[in-house]
Amino acid sequence: MGIIKLQNIRIHSNHGCLIEESKIGSDYRVDLTVTANLNHSAKTDELEDTVDYVHLNIIIKEEMAIRSKLLEHVAERILNRIFSDIILVTEATVAVSKINPPISGDVEMVTIEQSKSR
Repeated sequence: MGIIKLQNIRIHSNHGCLIEESKIGSDYRVDLTVTANLNHSAKTDELEDTVDYVHLNIIIKEEMAIRSKLLEHVAERILNRIFSDIILVTEATVAVSKINPPISGDVEMVTIEQSKSR
């Protein structure tokens, strides 16, 4: 088994329960870790034999572009797409962080982390 990580993907999107969040949006950070059997691709050196991290990044961007009230909902959609689109993935963990959330106090970010496995 091997692990592929995409770290600190920065995206501007319009998630949140507040009307202002749907209009002006916020900055987000997404981190993803997937586990897959990479033994075959390590031998063949062929992209079609591995989990393409470009595809993972596209999934994240597309799902982050769909508005949700809750970060949990976004994270669940990302995980579902990964398992639907990429058969080699056996486990995945995604962390979706809202940077400078609109809450009282000096809070750098709020993060929701969810995992899924086959």
